Amino acid sequence: MEQNLLSDLEEKIKSQGKSLGFDLVRITTAEPFYRDESEALKRIRDGHMDGLSWYTEDRVRKMNRPGLLLDGARSIISVGVSYLEQNIESEKMLSGKVSRYARGTDYHSVLKLRLKKFRDVVSDILGENVNTRIFVDDGPMNDKGAARRSGLGWMGKNTNILTPTYGSWIFLGQLILDVALKPDKPLKKTCGNCTICIDDCPTGAIVAPYVVDNSLCISYLTIELKGSIPIHLRPLMGDWIFGCDICQDVCPVNKKAEMGKLPEFKQRPGFSTPNLVEILNLDQETFSKVYKDSPIKRAKLAGLKRNACVALGNNGDVAAVKPLSKVLFDSSAVFRGHAAWALGRLGGPESEKHLRKALADEGDPDIRGEIQSALDGLRDLA
Repeated sequence: MEQNLLSDLEEKIKSQGKSLGFDLVRITTAEPFYRDESEALKRIRDGHMDGLSWYTEDRVRKMNRPGLLLDGARSIISVGVSYLEQNIESEKMLSGKVSRYARGTDYHSVLKLRLKKFRDVVSDILGENVNTRIFVDDGPMNDKGAARRSGLGWMGKNTNILTPTYGSWIFLGQLILDVALKPDKPLKKTCGNCTICIDDCPTGAIVAPYVVDNSLCISYLTIELKGSIPIHLRPLMGDWIFGCDICQDVCPVNKKAEMGKLPEFKQRPGFSTPNLVEILNLDQETFSKVYKDSPIKRAKLAGLKRNACVALGNNGDVAAVKPLSKVLFDSSAVFRGHAAWALGRLGGPESEKHLRKALADEGDPDIRGEIQSALDGLRDLA
């Protein structure tokens, strides 16, 4: 009788979670994720998390031990929300690409608001004062570990959680409770022998199944990395200016993924393939207005302009020469260096003229080196 009552409670919790907009709701225990902790510590020590100063060994231990995040933690409710949308814009010349997850409203605020409502509903269902803590990819919580152990999905070789219905196009959230609930079982699915995501990553960032070298990932390069992008990686980035979906686009599981339903994740016009020249001309006030409530704010204006220079250099359209030439005299050394690289990629007499003028005016030795390298590349093409 007690077991049946417990099962009824879990089913009611899941049903209420789905009524609040969560596509997937599963439950697991708050036991530590010891294997995940060990693997994450190894990644740090192997240098695969270089560039993320906040991803420390102390944080890894905390994120894999829910009891350190909530006193008396006993259960974790793992939720998933699909953000997959049909593309509403076709690719255009002088345009870049933005990862699908960033084309709507920032998921942190959307999921947190719904999780707070869910927390209140869960307390009402359990009929007692429940202590909880909410996480949406912004604190020391192993969201993928909770999703995997609860059976919400399985770990893909690109380190994304894959679900049978929505593929990897999902946002994850967690509600930790100090109440014991009946846990769901993990899925028995795996990626089998498939290595398409590994084979198709242009920078080779997936260095082994389930291991991503952060410093090579295009998402890291376009969002987290501040300053100059390593020159040898720029040609491999294509026209991605915020994030990258390549390893998800090629995944066979994602080919049959269902579309998302939440209106907050509808694509904003101009967000999937933004005009790169317009980005070069943005000022801070306009950037803040255009990307209000958008994940793209994370790159900051400086990062987005830098990324636009790289994308213009890679897309091969000589119409970009004139706007790039103006950036050669920007106050930011990072912009000047990336614009010079892009002009070197585009080539032609106009690019050479602007580069030579910039070389004569440039006082920063590092940027002079970038300009000279771009000019040398032009000679090699001649």
